[in-house]
Amino acid sequence: MKKIILAAAYIVLSGIINLGNAQDIHLSQFYQTPLLVNPALTGMFNGDHRVFINYKDQWGSIGEPYKTSLLSYDLMVGKKKRKTSYLGLGLSVFNDKAGEFEMGITQVNLSVSGIVIINGNQVLSAGMQGGFAQRSINTENLRWGNQFNGKNYNPAINSGESFEPSSYGDISAGLSWSYGVKKTNMSSNDQFKVNAGIALLHINKPKQSFYADGNETLYSKLVVHGGSYIGIKRTSMALVPGALILLQGPTREVNVGAMLRYTLKEESKYTGLLKETAVYFGGYYRVGDAFIPSFMFEMANFTLGLSYDVNISSLKTASNGQGGLELSFRYMSPNPFRSGKGTKYTPML
Repeated sequence: MKKIILAAAYIVLSGIINLGNAQDIHLSQFYQTPLLVNPALTGMFNGDHRVFINYKDQWGSIGEPYKTSLLSYDLMVGKKKRKTSYLGLGLSVFNDKAGEFEMGITQVNLSVSGIVIINGNQVLSAGMQGGFAQRSINTENLRWGNQFNGKNYNPAINSGESFEPSSYGDISAGLSWSYGVKKTNMSSNDQFKVNAGIALLHINKPKQSFYADGNETLYSKLVVHGGSYIGIKRTSMALVPGALILLQGPTREVNVGAMLRYTLKEESKYTGLLKETAVYFGGYYRVGDAFIPSFMFEMANFTLGLSYDVNISSLKTASNGQGGLELSFRYMSPNPFRSGKGTKYTPML
């Protein structure tokens, strides 16, 4: 456990000063994609098993839409036997296809984290992730200058261009810290929890050119994230703010916002027949790019999320403000809201 934490810490801290040619995928509901954000979040939840399914369809108003899908699963290992430390294991698979030429990537990642309970309120974790990716492109619709015969475009003319799928290995690491105060009175809704983390993705800066002699590399990406759950005392509401900062090569992405959680129904304390049910309303702002109205519905083990990017950048002239629809699904086992199972809520990163 100590070796995992020390190794992840060394990799992240040493890599921060060496960031640096392509960009990464991203999803607006970053709070529903923990294994994509930080390997240290693997196994960091109130339960034994967790599954996420995410899908995003964007820029359909401009041309062929960009489609992104993600499936991830993680679990805890050894928590029942070892009360102060345990492991988190995870698997994630994502696919992204962009535009008419379907330029895309399929990637499989395996992640492991070491989680240490410092005391009754604080938890520290460090994680590492290894993956294999393949980039591809549909060349059937590509047109080249030498395929114009002076009057018309002739697809029968050999362009002389050739592309091969690009495959590479990928390495990432991260650190995460959580602090939480359990409820002293189950009806007071005074719970407070906060989480913060840092990760360095694509540490090895893999090459991903479609040409055999190409040298295009994927920039390393620095991720800084934080979130909190703030129960509003003597109400059925809680404020759930979150933030995500991404630095990758010459680009920067900043996401900030909050959701208001309203409990529609409390979990039955004795019979368990009534399931905890809640809704989230709110939104996020991706600085300089989009407003993201967001909604989530939560019932016992299940959570459904819905968001929509409203484009406000210079691209809005072409997109008419239409960005992308995003859906998410989460399943956790056992029921994280079951009475007597400790801290009820997990903050959004």
